[in-house]
Amino acid sequence: MAGVSRSAQVRLDMSQLHNALAPYRGILVRMTGATIALVLLSAFAHASWNFLIKRADDAEVFTWWMAVSINVLLLPFAVVLFWINPPESRGWIFLAATWILHVGYFITLSRAYRDGDLSLVYPVARGTGLLLIPIFGVVLLSESMSFIAVLGVAGIATGVFTLSWWGRFRSIAINPLSVLRAPGMVYALTTGLIIAGYSIVDKQGVQHVTPLLYMYLMATSATFGLLPFIVRGRSRSTFVNEWRNNSTAIVAGGLLQFAAYGMILTAFTMSRVSYIGPFREVGLLVGVALGVFVLREPFPGGRILGAALVATGAIAVAVAP
Repeated sequence: MAGVSRSAQVRLDMSQLHNALAPYRGILVRMTGATIALVLLSAFAHASWNFLIKRADDAEVFTWWMAVSINVLLLPFAVVLFWINPPESRGWIFLAATWILHVGYFITLSRAYRDGDLSLVYPVARGTGLLLIPIFGVVLLSESMSFIAVLGVAGIATGVFTLSWWGRFRSIAINPLSVLRAPGMVYALTTGLIIAGYSIVDKQGVQHVTPLLYMYLMATSATFGLLPFIVRGRSRSTFVNEWRNNSTAIVAGGLLQFAAYGMILTAFTMSRVSYIGPFREVGLLVGVALGVFVLREPFPGGRILGAALVATGAIAVAVAP
């Protein structure tokens, strides 16, 4: 009889333990789920194509050729997607909005890389976006964020600005506007604002257009919209030489760009933009590493702290309920 009582007590204890762990099982699922995998893969792909732009002879022309390569190589794929599942009528509104925003994005990003270091421009552009995306998500899309997620975003943001401005905090505190004098900084900050804008638009857009078709049609923004801005002041030979010298990198960059944002658009259909936007900034660590170890850009020791904050914040966002 006593044995039965102990057995019942064990079952009761296990039941209590099961109930106590219930909230954390969801966290474990999110940590290993498809959304996290998509965003992590996207982060690596995104940092890689930004790295290729930085190494280009002419960043703006290289960016244009990347878009052309996507539109040419993936045209049959896009036709099939369009035939099987054409965009809803409302989807064209979001496509038009993201088309305009991405023209501005490609212009400001390429000019930021023209003037500034990868290890500075990349974290500032992405970091400004990550600060604004959750705000836009909550205000415009009525999304909610848990306390853990808010802490994670704060950690990422702190890490981004530590990465960017370590060693200059005192001068920035004395004269905050001095940061705008850094090469490429104005373009990098503008890029971040645009990133936040198109993230909100695209979160809505992929509810009406298949994500990969949405990405393909969006890429035409650089192919056709960017050209009028970059053709002025450049000879035909500039375009020819960029392709001749960097054709392999251009095609690789184009495919990486398509894959990177295509995965994010897919993730948008599975989770909140307030979480996905900040979490994808784990790619900052890859971008900074490429700038430091491959391009030999300066990296003050204090930026290790910034990298750790970004990584810790990204983990917090990933496990947030």
